[in-house]
Amino acid sequence: MDPAKKTFISVVIPCYNEEAILESNLKKVVCFLEGKRDKYLWELVLVDDGSKDNTGKIVDEFAKHRTDVQVIHHSINLNLGLALQTGFLNAKGEVIVVLDVDLSYSVEYIEQMVDKLVETSADIVLASPYMKGGKVTGVPFSRRVMSKWVNRIMRIAAQDKYHTYTAMVRAYRTSFIRSLNLKTRDYEISPEIMYKAMILRARIEEIPAHLDWTEQNKFAGKRTSSIKVLRGLFSGIMSAFIFRPYIFFLGLGTILMILSLYELIWLLHDTLVDMKLAYMQSPRPDDAFSFSLALQFRKNPQSFIVGGITFVAAIQFFSLGFLSLQNKRYFEELFHLGTYFKKQKDI
Repeated sequence: MDPAKKTFISVVIPCYNEEAILESNLKKVVCFLEGKRDKYLWELVLVDDGSKDNTGKIVDEFAKHRTDVQVIHHSINLNLGLALQTGFLNAKGEVIVVLDVDLSYSVEYIEQMVDKLVETSADIVLASPYMKGGKVTGVPFSRRVMSKWVNRIMRIAAQDKYHTYTAMVRAYRTSFIRSLNLKTRDYEISPEIMYKAMILRARIEEIPAHLDWTEQNKFAGKRTSSIKVLRGLFSGIMSAFIFRPYIFFLGLGTILMILSLYELIWLLHDTLVDMKLAYMQSPRPDDAFSFSLALQFRKNPQSFIVGGITFVAAIQFFSLGFLSLQNKRYFEELFHLGTYFKKQKDI
């Protein structure tokens, strides 16, 4: 193939304390890419994120005699978000593929994601184990359940429906990913990219993928870079909240309003039923409704308290929902403007 027609891809791999698996897995990645030289121009971008073990030395030695491998070192651990941003900034290819160094997603997905991106003119291609055709193997039960449900919550919260929002393994059009003003420092960067991409109406595609921890489990206890389950669950729920915060407020407000109306409607029913008795007992017949209402309060004071408090709380949550909707729209407009000016500055 004419080199001018080949797609130039940059495979970005962030690394933190990965000495146990690093060298062997990097060899697998390079071996795969070497076999695709007739199809792609490529480079490997390794970001050592302030590792405390021998990761830095290993990647330096690996790249020592290779012109197609570049290594960037963070002097301290800046976390995944900034490690990826460093990779995005230094990549030279027209397409960036992010790969996890543990190869829990096989190297074959590099080709599949790049081909999908080129064929569909997409801005992002996701490797999704949760869509039809994808599967998960060897992932611990607690983490598998956490990941699946966090992504399901995000799917409910997001306006555009995809199956995987948290996975790091993706392909990006370089010009697009650099146009995003990313702020997240940690694991939340993947949902942040999805959120901001959807604001800009980016073309996002998914391919079914196999998330396989079979090999990774052999190194249990020897790697220190994996995310904690509870931390991942909390960050995932917070990321889902950011997609459309107003649906959480409006949803909770609706539930409280239903509970409130249930109590208040029954109070009204009982009050009207007892109107006849109240009419006979009330000193002033025209005050029968008030007398009946007072009678109900003496009989069921808890219904007034619960119904009243939940009604006021429901109104408060509805108000928060509408305010968050308004703020979200303001943010989206500002983000559109900021992205436009950033693109103009880069030109």
